[in-house]
Amino acid sequence: MTIPAMSRRKSKFTPRSVPVAENGERLTTSAMIASLDAEGRQTIAAPFGNALIDLACTRDDIVGLSADLSKYTDLHVFAKAHPDRFYQMGMAEGLLMSAAAGMAREGFTPFATTYAVFAARRAYDFIAMAIAEENLPVKIVCALPGLTTGYGPSHQATEDLAIMRGMPNLTVIDPCDAVETDQATRVIADTPGPVYMRLLRGQVPDVLGEYGYRFELGKAKVLRDGADVLFISSGIMTMRALDAAARLAKDGVSCAVLHSPTIKPLDAETIVAEAAKGGRLVVTAENHSVTGGLGEAVAGALMRANVHVPFRQIGLPDEFLDAGALPTLHDQYGITVDRMTAQVKAWLED
Repeated sequence: MTIPAMSRRKSKFTPRSVPVAENGERLTTSAMIASLDAEGRQTIAAPFGNALIDLACTRDDIVGLSADLSKYTDLHVFAKAHPDRFYQMGMAEGLLMSAAAGMAREGFTPFATTYAVFAARRAYDFIAMAIAEENLPVKIVCALPGLTTGYGPSHQATEDLAIMRGMPNLTVIDPCDAVETDQATRVIADTPGPVYMRLLRGQVPDVLGEYGYRFELGKAKVLRDGADVLFISSGIMTMRALDAAARLAKDGVSCAVLHSPTIKPLDAETIVAEAAKGGRLVVTAENHSVTGGLGEAVAGALMRANVHVPFRQIGLPDEFLDAGALPTLHDQYGITVDRMTAQVKAWLED
């Protein structure tokens, strides 16, 4: 290609912008964020890793594998407690999944950990062919789900739920907090077949403890009732839906929150029943692209049940997102409590 041709080709593309502060400095953040909602809340350290330690104390079949990211998936605490059960596979996600499949064939229950974006994109075919098609009990537990890193599209798993929902035999879970992460880890260890679970790691907020919550695979649960708006949410967006509901209540808007941590199989029965009560704006909230995630799963369930209600989505746009500081990015893309509250008010006024 000639230099003029290269110049013409490059001119077709617009460089991606990076958020900057008022002083002109680039806004950056660590990729190792556990949750943006920990401030002012009690937290629990490494709920996934510690739950796995407990399981391994009574079950010889539990093993843990990581693709050079044990520290950032909380598997390092398991490795320290059970070094003979831990396998470091290096930066090779396909090998990670294939090795986990082999262990499952030998009677083990492997927990394979990496970043969500690496499992969903790099290792998809290995998961499909080696694990899902054979319906093996491999538990794929992945950190940095959705927009929980400021490192940009290479690390932002904004489409992982859509990708994994489309895979036959695969259960898909998006926990809200430390309580649910601990409980879900124990439940999926006993669940036949493969599971993909999003992971909050590090110091993870305890949100659901005050509700006496118990995770049940495939079940959505009402955490708060309300007459005007029904939030249907998963992951960290359930924390924010609860906060938004409390804030909206001060303005006379009554909001219910239905937490749906299992994305597949979806609890369509509960979702349809709650939405069919009538008179409420139904708003799905997810830390994921509006394409292919919880929102569209809920919309499909409602349409198939002939339940026609006012319906809106809060989620990430169908695009590659910017890099930068997470608080800035979450506000930019409309998934903060402030932005959620303002958006719901605007929809109610329409």
